[in-house]
Amino acid sequence: MNQNNNHGRKMIAPAIITIIIVLYIIFCVFTFSVGIMSTGIFLVAMIIGIALVGVAISMFLERMREIRSGEEDDLSKY
Repeated sequence: MNQNNNHGRKMIAPAIITIIIVLYIIFCVFTFSVGIMSTGIFLVAMIIGIALVGVAISMFLERMREIRSGEEDDLSKY
């Protein structure tokens, strides 16, 4: 039980950081896009923003798998 509770605490920081990064990316894309009237540039900005959000979520899910498996120190592999 204590081990599972410890994993839960270790998952809080990556979740908060991921939420902050995703909100920041969304804010930057919309702020950049507001002044642009060109649809093409707006679509490129949206695609780049969606890709960055996807990468952030992917890294978050990978970190969650590492924490659950007990592999917390990546440097121990080398």
